[in-house]
Amino acid sequence: MRLKAPATSANLGPAFDCAGMALELWNELEVSEAESTFVEVEGEGVSETPRDETHLGLQAFALIAGLERKRFRFLNRIPFARGLGSSSATIVLGLAAASLWEGVEPDPAELLPMATQLESHADNLAACLYGGVTLSWEEAGVWHGRRIADSLPLAPIAVVPGHSVETVTSRAGLPAKIGHADAAYSSGRAALLGASLATGDLELLSAALDDRLHEPYRSQAAPLLAELKAKPALGSVGVTLSGSGPTVIVWARHEEVEPCAQELHKRFDECEVLAVELATSGVQSF
Repeated sequence: MRLKAPATSANLGPAFDCAGMALELWNELEVSEAESTFVEVEGEGVSETPRDETHLGLQAFALIAGLERKRFRFLNRIPFARGLGSSSATIVLGLAAASLWEGVEPDPAELLPMATQLESHADNLAACLYGGVTLSWEEAGVWHGRRIADSLPLAPIAVVPGHSVETVTSRAGLPAKIGHADAAYSSGRAALLGASLATGDLELLSAALDDRLHEPYRSQAAPLLAELKAKPALGSVGVTLSGSGPTVIVWARHEEVEPCAQELHKRFDECEVLAVELATSGVQSF
């Protein structure tokens, strides 16, 4: 069997740890019968990925089905440790593959709580499972997800630096407390974000793309964020940190995506610039 799972960008500015979107950049997993358990990895992060049962995808698979006498072949296209949900895609691929192996159609509502056993970031996981733009929330110790939009009034362009940032390191820089004014500011912008995504309102989305809860404290490890806020790219209306970074998402008007991406290529020639569309489906077999 073969499956694919999309890259994701989480937070979308002020919706810290609860909003995410799936992107048209896919990792793949092929599972087949074999004489013994065997793991192959190609593409991104190949030198950093284990080839045994400690592999994150195999850990996910083992939550549902046995690993014995199976060959696992991972093809990674999502940049590794860049804030685009590579680990979430790996986990989701393992869970969905195991469900199908057991003859059960993958159910995002059932797989999301299982996925959070291996990764605490339900915002990425929900987007990878459901596709589109999603919200996730925890209730009585169980994570839930809901897809709220199939399209965006602005186009995301990912600017991906060459260096990586570990999520644990990034989160360590967040303060234990913030001021009431900053909390109110970000909660207001998060409300605008939800309203804009649900209604497709470009003006509301443009107003929502700012944050005081987490982005200011992560900017040292993601210098592109401050630079693009200070000097916006042609045709863009805002910029957000993708997950824990260092990748940033430049939000461009749909009709100006090409010139915006061209400018970003020229200004940041050491980075990879990806004009990625919203993925309207989550993990799937093919």
